[in-house]
Amino acid sequence: MASQTGPPASEGGHVTADESFEGVSPDAARRLLLGAVEAFAERGFHATTTRDIAGRAGMSPAALYIHYKTKEELLFQISKVGHERSVGVLAEAAGSGGSDADRLARAVRSFVRWHAEHHTTARVVQYELAALGERHYEEIVALRRRSEEILRGVLESGDASGEFEVADIRGTTLAVMSLCIDVARWYSPTGRRTPEEIGTLYADLVLRMVCAGSKLTRSSG
Repeated sequence: MASQTGPPASEGGHVTADESFEGVSPDAARRLLLGAVEAFAERGFHATTTRDIAGRAGMSPAALYIHYKTKEELLFQISKVGHERSVGVLAEAAGSGGSDADRLARAVRSFVRWHAEHHTTARVVQYELAALGERHYEEIVALRRRSEEILRGVLESGDASGEFEVADIRGTTLAVMSLCIDVARWYSPTGRRTPEEIGTLYADLVLRMVCAGSKLTRSSG
């Protein structure tokens, strides 16, 4: 699926920072990833050229190949960083204790907030998956499954404890994942709700979806 239109292109070799990529070194490799994120989000993977990516990073096209063999490898690295971060966000929230409703609300709120705060990166991570080569695709899909497993585990626990009433655990897991991920497609910093407010709203919606009582909903903040 092609990415939705992103923010205006950066100019003069300056790209918008995203702390998700702070661990990438050297600096030139990180700048190339950030340039690729902006280009892919704005134009889509297939319409983006390596010259465009290098220009956004303030480098020559030849310099790009010092760090990445292909444009697809750039997409893979972006996807890997993004999926590892989202898995970490979910795992931390789901494992932080409290009732199952509390854990579910925190997981949804954190997952949604990450996709809003990092909406440009998240659009590339979530909506350019089909452009990956087979080996890289399989590696990223394994990370996506890990996210689903974390969320499904919370739903299964809540259903077993009686806090939730979920007739179809797998289907509900996919529905909640889709709801959270889709925030990256439409979120705009100029919108009337902050990432935190959207996360709180979605946490409440998901708790209602699984039939958690209103008392549990209010106590999950």
